[in-house]
Amino acid sequence: MTGSSSSPVAESTPHNDGLGPRAAVMLVFGSSAAVLVVEIVALRLLAPYLGLTLETSTMVIGIALTAIAVGSWLGGRIADQVNPRRLLGPSLGVSGAVVALTPAVLRSTAEWALPMLLFIASLTILVPGALLSAVTPIVTKLRLTSLAETGTVVGRLSGVGTVGAIVGTVLTGFVLVSRLPVSGILIGLGTLLVVGAALVEWRTRGWTGTPVLALVVMAGGLAATVAPGGCDTETKYHCARVVADPDRDSGRTLVLDGLRHSYVDVDDPTFLEFEYVRAIASVVDAAFPEGEPLAAYHVGGGALTFPRYLAATRPGTRSLVSEIDSGVVRINRDQLGLKSEAGIDVRVEDGRLGLRRLDAGSRDLVVGDAFGGVSVPWHLTTAEAMTNVRRVLNENGLYVANLIDHGRMDFARAEVATLSETFEHVALVGEPTDIGLDPTAAPEGGNLVVLASNRAVDVRAIQEALDARQTGWKIATGDDLTSWTGDAQLLTDDYAPVDQLLQPSSPRSSQ
Repeated sequence: MTGSSSSPVAESTPHNDGLGPRAAVMLVFGSSAAVLVVEIVALRLLAPYLGLTLETSTMVIGIALTAIAVGSWLGGRIADQVNPRRLLGPSLGVSGAVVALTPAVLRSTAEWALPMLLFIASLTILVPGALLSAVTPIVTKLRLTSLAETGTVVGRLSGVGTVGAIVGTVLTGFVLVSRLPVSGILIGLGTLLVVGAALVEWRTRGWTGTPVLALVVMAGGLAATVAPGGCDTETKYHCARVVADPDRDSGRTLVLDGLRHSYVDVDDPTFLEFEYVRAIASVVDAAFPEGEPLAAYHVGGGALTFPRYLAATRPGTRSLVSEIDSGVVRINRDQLGLKSEAGIDVRVEDGRLGLRRLDAGSRDLVVGDAFGGVSVPWHLTTAEAMTNVRRVLNENGLYVANLIDHGRMDFARAEVATLSETFEHVALVGEPTDIGLDPTAAPEGGNLVVLASNRAVDVRAIQEALDARQTGWKIATGDDLTSWTGDAQLLTDDYAPVDQLLQPSSPRSSQ
């Protein structure tokens, strides 16, 4: 009987190209990080046109995960059929070229062929995402020398790829977006990927396609400078511009993500351009004695139009503002003439967290006007948030909020229902067709102003103030408001489908 070895002999795989462990780690780490950079920045690029909603985020995440799955599967399959050395350079280089072209392509599509935006956006995420995700199985194939080390190699590179994805996420969210425009991030990433492709090809087979891809990256950079949708300032949350009013020398419009977000007259803060701001001013002027200074808290800042109005019309008013975007705060100071002595204290913080820091009964007025493009921060709409608003108001305090809705007005109805569970007195101000006072016409949607308090409001005085400002808006209370609200659901921290309640719309202004 023939003897056998006392220890097993590992089955060998075909000899690889000698890709070093450091190079393998760098390739997997970098490509995995790049996928997440593309995903996060894609959200920023699409927000001005689709809104930064739950649906938009879900769509982008879903496309990115699809790209990762497709790339990993096809990359491994092709690596088994083609020499892996021939795949790395093209995967990096082509993905780099697509990434560099993305800002110009998406913004141009949004401006000139909006119905195609979702399709083009999907391609700009799928193509580079799949190519970059294919790098890991390709590198794994190159690093395997025997089946005995399969688990070690696959596990190590999989872990490296996960760490790369984490670093790409954190680096983009905490560093890159706050310091660089999104076009700069993607063009820079595209350049790095093409350089990486050149280095890989130089060490393997001298692929001649790299110079061509470098030219594509340069073209992407040039195109991004002339593509529509540019902005003066890239903040953490918005693409921001300040536009001068051609009809009013001191008038300025703050444009965030392509939407007219706020208007302020830097020389005359009593001039109110947007209709909903005039409505808020009418409510406040009717609710409090003329000229009486107030202790006010504002959820959302924008161009600080209403805090400036209060400072001008009610000397001695102290306004505390929670504005989540530090870039918007800088624009107020650098371009919109905000003065430190105006009695306006701006804190860079989330409004819900800002509310929690306020003392009970410390405010006469709370103003809610926080939006992310055409979307609504859901956590500022719930019963728990409104309970906190009620806590910080004194016994005669007033809550006034700007609402935005369209179609069947499902979100606005839900918010009114939620406020009615928290406050004793609630009223709604808006176009008669939007608030149910003109049943002969369908609601068009847009802005509404809701007010709530534990004291009765002077409905007649508010209506007179609205008429004096020529808004054309009416006020609904009592049975009219109850009938309009119907059986609308309550919004809570546990269940607040705000994005789903808001109807799709295409307004180009937040006013």
